[in-house]
Amino acid sequence: MEELIELRSLIQRGDTQSALMLIDELEEMSKDDKINKIESYAVILLLHLIKQSAEKRSTSSWDVSIRNAIFSIQRTNKRRKAGGNYLSDRELQEILDEAYDQALDNARLEAFGGAYDAIALGKMVNQSEILKRAMQLLTTV
Repeated sequence: MEELIELRSLIQRGDTQSALMLIDELEEMSKDDKINKIESYAVILLLHLIKQSAEKRSTSSWDVSIRNAIFSIQRTNKRRKAGGNYLSDRELQEILDEAYDQALDNARLEAFGGAYDAIALGKMVNQSEILKRAMQLLTTV
C-alpha cells in the first residue's frame, strides 16, 4: 500500500522516471508473489503424484488434491485482463523442478505411513516421470 501512495506522489510531482522505476518494482513484487503461490501449489501437486507413484494406487482425496492444485496453479498463472500467462512453460517447469525435493520430503511423512525416509522413497519413484506428468497436467486444458 505504501508503494501506491508513493507512486501517486511521484506522478503528482511529475517525477516520471522514479514513478516508472517504482512500477517496475511493483511488477517484480507481483510476479514474485505469483511464483511463491504457484510453488506452494506445485509442492502439493508433486507430493500426491509421488505418493501415487510410490504406492501404485490413489485415493479420492489425493485425486481431489491434485485437481485443486492444478486449478490453483492455472488460475494463479493466468493473466485475466491482458490474456496469456505470467509464467512460461519453461518457468513452470523450473518451479516444478525446484519444488520436487520439498514435495518428496513431505511425501515421506505420508506415503506408506511414513515408513521410509526421503532418500528411500525417492528411489521408489521416477523423478523425471513425475515431473513430466505434473507438466502434462498443468498444460492440458
